[in-house]
Amino acid sequence: MEIKGKPLKLLISAEDIRQKVKELAKQINEDYQGKEILVVGILKGSFIFLADLVRELEGKVFVDFMQVSSYHTEMESFGEVIFVKDLGSDIKGKNVIIVDDIIDTGKTLKALTEALSLREPESLKTCVLLDKKERREVDFDADYTGFVIPDKFVVGYGLDWAEEGRTLKDIYYVDV
Repeated sequence: MEIKGKPLKLLISAEDIRQKVKELAKQINEDYQGKEILVVGILKGSFIFLADLVRELEGKVFVDFMQVSSYHTEMESFGEVIFVKDLGSDIKGKNVIIVDDIIDTGKTLKALTEALSLREPESLKTCVLLDKKERREVDFDADYTGFVIPDKFVVGYGLDWAEEGRTLKDIYYVDV
């Protein structure tokens, strides 16, 4: 299998992803038992992860989306975070969990949490499926993390390379 002429190597199987999503949901359910949650998906990469995660959550769960960009069509983040689409709902006084596909430099999630905290949510946490700790440039860690992965460019399960590879059920790294 390949994308843009580059071979793909399996990193995380669909079954391992399913199991990890259930584990993350269990942890969130325990932390927010009896409380309403607003889950904010970061488009576009998180939508598949978010859909699977919210189906495992219990109680009143509301969903909204934001879109930010730090990649454009390149394989590396260019460092600037651009807010493309804002929330459609007020988060003041709500328990908010930002759900993203991956954290690497930490700049995007740090910028998002700083911006959203100004809107006075009751609580604000972050949940990511993948964490590239080796790439961290700012002091920021997600509250809920699925897998810590090596510094490889990954596609599949919602993650893409210039819009390609999102629909793969497993997560692969691009063998460059």
